[in-house]
Amino acid sequence: MIRKHIPNLLTCCNLMSGCMATGAAFYGNYRWAIVMILVGAVFDFFDGMVARLLGVSSPIGKELDSLADVVTFGVAPSAILFYLFHEVHYPAVLLPLASYIPYTAFLMAAFSALRLAKFNLDTRQTTSFIGLPTPANALFWGSFVVGQHAFLVSLKFNAVFLFLFMFLSCLLLVAEVPLFSLKFKSLGWAQNRVQYVFLLGCLLCLPLGASSLSGMIVWYVLLSLVTNVIVRRDLSNS
Repeated sequence: MIRKHIPNLLTCCNLMSGCMATGAAFYGNYRWAIVMILVGAVFDFFDGMVARLLGVSSPIGKELDSLADVVTFGVAPSAILFYLFHEVHYPAVLLPLASYIPYTAFLMAAFSALRLAKFNLDTRQTTSFIGLPTPANALFWGSFVVGQHAFLVSLKFNAVFLFLFMFLSCLLLVAEVPLFSLKFKSLGWAQNRVQYVFLLGCLLCLPLGASSLSGMIVWYVLLSLVTNVIVRRDLSNS
């Protein structure tokens, strides 16, 4: 039966997109890398949907999906950072380590794999997320590097800042921080006000150009944190 293989075919397209994004990143072609990460994200969105619509979900499909996601949303952004570490400015004290520090970029691949493993087993993440989703993290770095490349390789920035920002995003991947779901329960304001506020903020990020995706993801994290504070306050007052 051909239809049972369609979701896995889409997942393999996600995997191939991640491989192409990784290859492009190793050559410093950041724009092609972010394009292929976006293409992979589209395939990742549709493979699960198609599997549910056709009623052909399978254990091998779930394993293949996680493998593809590790490559597209873990290895590919790591490769982007690996190349960027070769371009950024190094303080004099770190110059002897300049040939080795770029390999720390693959911490992101490891944290992404851990994030995906936790997601597969965590029953709390059926309607929302705990920690930053790997596609959001990958899209943030791709968009940020493309849009802010001139600043990142200038003397105003250096490898220490890049490592700290990278490590922060790694921690966000596995942090026990609830992030709201982008799914709409209806079209009403009451049940979806957070989602509507998020979309409004996304519109304001569009003038950022190539950095707009990274701005949207930062806005998503900040809005989730504010929402969590409000929810806790309301619970303590009730």
